[in-house]
Amino acid sequence: MDDAANPDASIRDTLHMFTTDILRSLMALLPLSKPLPTRKHDMVLAIEKQLFGKVLRETWNGLDDMEQLAVREAVYGSGRFDPRRFQAKYGSLPRTFGESRGRNLAPWTLFLYPNHRYSNERNNVPADLAARLKEFVDPPQEPELETVDEPPETILQPRRGYVPKGEKREADAIALIRRDMERSAMHDLPTVLRLIDSGRVTVSATTRNPSAATVKRVAELLDGGDFFDPLEKKERRWDQVPGPVRSFAWTWLVQVAKLARPKGSKLGLTAEGRKALASPAPPTLRDIWEYWLYNDHLDEFSRIDAVKGQFRGKGKRAMTEPGLRREVVGNALAACPVGRWVEFDEFARHMQAAAFDFEVTEDPWTLYLVDTEYGSLGYEGYHAWPIVQGRYVLCVLFEYAATLGMVDIAYVHPKGARLDFTDNWGADELAYLSRYDGLKYFRLNPLGAYCLGQVDEYEPKAPSVTTSITVFADGRIQVHGTLSAEERLLIDTYANAESDDVWRLDADAILTALESGHDIADLHGFLAGRDDQYLPETVEGFLRNIERGSSALRLRGGVLLVECADADIASRLADDPKLKKICRRAGERHLVIETKSERAFRKAAHAHGFGLR
Repeated sequence: MDDAANPDASIRDTLHMFTTDILRSLMALLPLSKPLPTRKHDMVLAIEKQLFGKVLRETWNGLDDMEQLAVREAVYGSGRFDPRRFQAKYGSLPRTFGESRGRNLAPWTLFLYPNHRYSNERNNVPADLAARLKEFVDPPQEPELETVDEPPETILQPRRGYVPKGEKREADAIALIRRDMERSAMHDLPTVLRLIDSGRVTVSATTRNPSAATVKRVAELLDGGDFFDPLEKKERRWDQVPGPVRSFAWTWLVQVAKLARPKGSKLGLTAEGRKALASPAPPTLRDIWEYWLYNDHLDEFSRIDAVKGQFRGKGKRAMTEPGLRREVVGNALAACPVGRWVEFDEFARHMQAAAFDFEVTEDPWTLYLVDTEYGSLGYEGYHAWPIVQGRYVLCVLFEYAATLGMVDIAYVHPKGARLDFTDNWGADELAYLSRYDGLKYFRLNPLGAYCLGQVDEYEPKAPSVTTSITVFADGRIQVHGTLSAEERLLIDTYANAESDDVWRLDADAILTALESGHDIADLHGFLAGRDDQYLPETVEGFLRNIERGSSALRLRGGVLLVECADADIASRLADDPKLKKICRRAGERHLVIETKSERAFRKAAHAHGFGLR
């Protein structure tokens, strides 16, 4: 008999792994007649006979509720009991779990067995025993995800440090920062694409990461700015600063989705990028998410830069495929109800309870904090789910799903936001483990449901009516009361604030919004639904003219402006039969050609003996 049991092993094969001492302890749990068998094979047959008779149900009825739940989870969980998943689902393990070792066995040990001769973990139900149990044992309920209508305005954040025995850890009330990202993403996408088209986005030729100047430039143009100051300076060399999040993510998202590619040190738009610039934002955002799921250029865990050992040797080889992890996180996100806020810790619990399983590394010993030996994550407890998988999920949600507008978020500064890593060696030097530690709540929104494929068409959620307004003939909007976050985001999209309660409709802002995929019907519905009077005719006419004008022009692609050394060269090229169809004069010494015709232009110019530098 092998030391390890086959996953589909029978109860007889499993019992044969045990010593006679263990078999005696198991027989003591059963109503066997004396004299008891003494030969191992006879012991196995006696236990097997009992378990396939009426004693099985009687023993099952003698288990307490938690022990029965453990067996039910194993029976309907491919025959295997997962303690971490069970604890996440029910809050604790059975009272006697872990106590039944050696000769001190509890009745539930007749149902759960080790998968190895020398193992003390009882995690498996033999296949034939599981089939017998399914005759009268009901499947366990699916784990539920708790949600809330709205996140709180503040959270209590425990203070870090030593707490004397018997005393409670002190906590501070911290205000949550809320960002509704759906409309922000539709503003940011064309903004970033235009910035790239202007040649102002610089990336590293080796890493493809954005430069500090680019991060600053992108952050200044994003709706509401980045989540943290991307260029915050350290007061001391060992200090941590969060740095860029959205401004970093956008430069990668457009590259992965093939909307932009490096041209030297600059990013330039591709043909797909130019097409996206002229198209509504929601389908493009959905495409970007699909591309991101399967990209192999950037591993999000590399953004957890306090964890070392990821980038070379055994550590690099041990990292799992990011696409497989993203797929699991995406599936877990798709299980969230649209429009309901979820606390991240509850989401993490649900992922474990519902078996949304993945690994970041196949060998946690290769990852470490500060020191390769003492700070290794391989030690027991140092690579717990919240520290490794949890930080990865935080990054995916905070840096990529939120940037794409799929989830709305509520967060705090990462310093002191999570203390689950502070027992790790080397953690004393860290104010936080990742820049994403402050994410506390998120909400899957209609754009997220669309990107995840839950719905075929994107229908933006109209802001709930919480305040009334008055719209004046000159385009001023007087707000009576306090705008909700969603209402403020909408009105900021189409109008400029003149005071705390007065905005003015702005043609440039409205056209920019319509170019990025917004619908002017959203604005009209917002104004008409909150004003007790009919909208002034001047405002109605203004909106009609804006809507007509918004479709007057079409972006059909980029062009190149070619400067010739003199007017004669410009004339020779412009009059060339092969070039007449692809270039136009622009003044005496300049020619304009479409970007897609650059290669044909060069070839024809070469025939005249001219080169294009």
